[in-house]
Amino acid sequence: MIRHFFSLREAGSKTAQELVNRAIAMKSPRYRSTLLDGKTIVLIFEKASTRTRLSFETAVRELGGGTVFMTPNESQLGRSEPLRDTARVISRYNHGMVVRTFGEEKLKKLMKYGTVPVINALTDEGHPCQVLGDVMTMTERTPDLSKIRVAWVGDGNNMANSWIEAAMLFPFTLTLACPEGYDPLPGLVEEAQAAGARVRLVRTPAEAVEGAHYVNTDVWSSMGQENEQIAREQAFAGYCISTAIMRKAAPEAKFMHCLPAHRGEEVTEEVFEGPASIVFDQAENRLHIQKAILEWVFSA
Repeated sequence: MIRHFFSLREAGSKTAQELVNRAIAMKSPRYRSTLLDGKTIVLIFEKASTRTRLSFETAVRELGGGTVFMTPNESQLGRSEPLRDTARVISRYNHGMVVRTFGEEKLKKLMKYGTVPVINALTDEGHPCQVLGDVMTMTERTPDLSKIRVAWVGDGNNMANSWIEAAMLFPFTLTLACPEGYDPLPGLVEEAQAAGARVRLVRTPAEAVEGAHYVNTDVWSSMGQENEQIAREQAFAGYCISTAIMRKAAPEAKFMHCLPAHRGEEVTEEVFEGPASIVFDQAENRLHIQKAILEWVFSA
């Protein structure tokens, strides 16, 4: 059986919790194995990356495998060759694919026509590996997630979408503050609410952050949106996580960011470098959650 890691919803609550628990167990001492001995994983990245690439390459190697890294300049992903053909060729050479791309339709085709596991390392619609690592980071500090409130402030982007999916699998409360016109995927909040998740969408950062234990944000303009920078700066005015905003959160609240951060836009230097910031703990945990995902995929 081929096991893919496509989204948090598809993974399901039981698997997501097991992955978080396994990643925490793998963290100390730093886990290594020979699970991927003799296996080569191809990393296909159409979007630039630091943390995702390094954490996956290191995770594969610490599980005994090897990696091949490909960018658009080094592949023909969906260009002069049908994607279904690429999927079948890769499956003859490699044992798995880690893919970071734009639309998730490419991942769906790779899963449909390939015969090896595919891991979603980011699409425009979701970033499940990052958010699962973030849930791990919260769990380390607050094992009973039912007692915590999470605030998302900013764009209703792929990170926001995956946070909503995470709220469908884990018992925390999630409040998102997004400007008009920058909401998460249509219908996703309503779907989460219908499934019993404690999720709501508001318009002001102050309302989202009120009483929150974890305050989360992301850049205002993601890769591929650079031409929208000026319009987004205007739309997101007032959405910067400042010390004043953090004061509305619960005592000892933590600040989270998936990185890279644009200091002075979505977060102030004072908050980013301050004692509430746990952004580098999040970054570190990407390695451990990636190992847990790889182990789950290749133990099927």
